[in-house]
Amino acid sequence: MSDKPQSLKNHAKFVPLFHGFGYPVIVVYAVWQVIRAARGPSWDTVIGALMGIALVVMFLYARLFALTVQDRVIRLEMRLRLRELLPPDLQPRIHELGHGQLVAMRFASDRELPALVKRVLEDRITDRKAIKALVQDWQADHLRA
Repeated sequence: MSDKPQSLKNHAKFVPLFHGFGYPVIVVYAVWQVIRAARGPSWDTVIGALMGIALVVMFLYARLFALTVQDRVIRLEMRLRLRELLPPDLQPRIHELGHGQLVAMRFASDRELPALVKRVLEDRITDRKAIKALVQDWQADHLRA
């Protein structure tokens, strides 16, 4: 967990060994193997190139799968929060909020969430970045994948 307060500008999670070392090494390996296969095609070089490409694909999908599960949990958490926090006139509209809208609003404090939901619904704001930019009292999420 970082000591630096989280905000719109720094909330994206960057894991140095994963993003800054693992991914670049796998990409360099894949490119090198493809170059080797192009220069001297053989079963060994072609299989090496396919393995390098497969590693890149697996790396990307591993990240995508983790983020998808995280977003599903956030969606459930947000629906539960909204049931507790929204005034009676907005509660029937919870189902109108899309997946991306719910995920983007997770950073809003309980105090500001009802007004944010109302604005997102009334103005039909669907862009995650635009919704996050509307959050005034940013609540950090340090448990992200």
